[in-house]
Amino acid sequence: MHEILDQLSERRNVARLGGGQQRINAQHGRGKLTARERLSLMLDEGSFDEFDMFVEHRCTDFGMQESKIPGDGVVTGWGTINGRCVFVFAKDFTVFGGSLSETHAQKITKIQDMALKNRAPIIGLFDAGGARIQEGVAALGGYGEVFKRNVMASGVIPQISVIMGPCAGGDVYSPAMTDFIFMVRDTSYMFVTGPDVVKTVTNETVTAEQLGGASIHTTKSSIADGAFENDVECLLQVRRLMDYLPMNNTAGAPAMKAFQESTEIDESLDTLIPDNPNKPYDMKELVLKTVDEGDFFEIQPDFAKNIITGFGRIDGRSVGIVANQPMVLAGVLDSDASRKAARFVRFCDCFNIPIITFVDVPGFLPGTAQEYGGLIKHGAKLLFAYSEATVPLITVITRKAYGGAYDVMASKHIGGDINYAWPTAEIAVMGPKGAAEILYRSDLSDPDKIAKRIKEYETRFANPFIAAERGYIDEVIMPHSTRRRVARGLDMLRNKSLDRPWRKHNNIPL
Repeated sequence: MHEILDQLSERRNVARLGGGQQRINAQHGRGKLTARERLSLMLDEGSFDEFDMFVEHRCTDFGMQESKIPGDGVVTGWGTINGRCVFVFAKDFTVFGGSLSETHAQKITKIQDMALKNRAPIIGLFDAGGARIQEGVAALGGYGEVFKRNVMASGVIPQISVIMGPCAGGDVYSPAMTDFIFMVRDTSYMFVTGPDVVKTVTNETVTAEQLGGASIHTTKSSIADGAFENDVECLLQVRRLMDYLPMNNTAGAPAMKAFQESTEIDESLDTLIPDNPNKPYDMKELVLKTVDEGDFFEIQPDFAKNIITGFGRIDGRSVGIVANQPMVLAGVLDSDASRKAARFVRFCDCFNIPIITFVDVPGFLPGTAQEYGGLIKHGAKLLFAYSEATVPLITVITRKAYGGAYDVMASKHIGGDINYAWPTAEIAVMGPKGAAEILYRSDLSDPDKIAKRIKEYETRFANPFIAAERGYIDEVIMPHSTRRRVARGLDMLRNKSLDRPWRKHNNIPL
């Protein structure tokens, strides 16, 4: 019996070494952790249970039968994050470069099936070179099986992808279909075709970082939701994100003990809005003073900075925050901001996370670049996302809410449950100056007259009371009471229920 147990221990030791100590050292030399080290850091201490440790590939082509390593390039299993179950897989770059084979894919799909069956989140750590060329179509078939399960799990359980090294070819499509993608600066990259292929086909000379590094995907393409300095920081932020997310689409947003009273007022908010209507202010100050303990987890902070998205807590319960940012492009909605916010709103609605919207929007960004780039459809995505949402929607208009952008930003007309405005709110078709110049064209030649007309329009319409008179605003509130009002509103909406007509699925303007 002891001999058998010793054999098991020896086999486990061999499997845990992956591609061997030399390749582990090379991984460390690149500033990266190994697959098992990453899982150990991300999961609660001692909670990881590994599956399929001894699985090996079955390929016999190109001499592969002579090269078999237990685990076949991916570590799979389950564990806990702050006591809650999660299913995980981590590509092992020390084994065949983490490349995907038929059996490698079967290990991942087994974990995906278990996660869906048990209604628990799944987290994938990517560090691999794509499909295993020696296996040809068998590897491609494996990708297809993984992709199909990504789609089946979408909107049912949270799916998180963490890019911690190369992620190329077929490997990029699975993360692209998950809910959140995190990257590590300088050591991770994503692209469909690498620099060599790009050079051959288009004659462009580009590095892996320039083609698909974290700096590109967090600022230009919007593929990644966040980038961090190293493996350790990245994995700790994954743990932090998980605290805001429910286990599945029926579990409800998680709740934690709140140490800040929801009835607390903050009189500094009464002076947040500048006297000059064209002067910017930082909307993040309002966000931080509304959520519990100023704890806000921002999503895509480096992309479309004219809108803010992220998670916080009110009275200990998770909420999604969407807010125009007057510090960037005056908080205007453009194509990028619309897409960013629409995706976030849809995620929150999938998983029953209430949405708080802070509005200061002068409209949609004009210009040929925006129109040629499909602003109409991108703006419609955000309108569609809010309109189809069934979760509690609370909106606070702080200053400008002009034109169609007023409607789009969770207005009463498209489903807002509670719509508040500060006394500084201006709800109108457009700003006073533009409106007066259109309405009184004949007075444009007289500066005094047009100034008077602007003032008249400002007095009549640049306030929240016309909308309040019609019931489009439920209450004009004091800025210092925002946190208390939002908390009470969420409490009132806790049992909100909406019936929608049956349909197979909607047809969002993609």
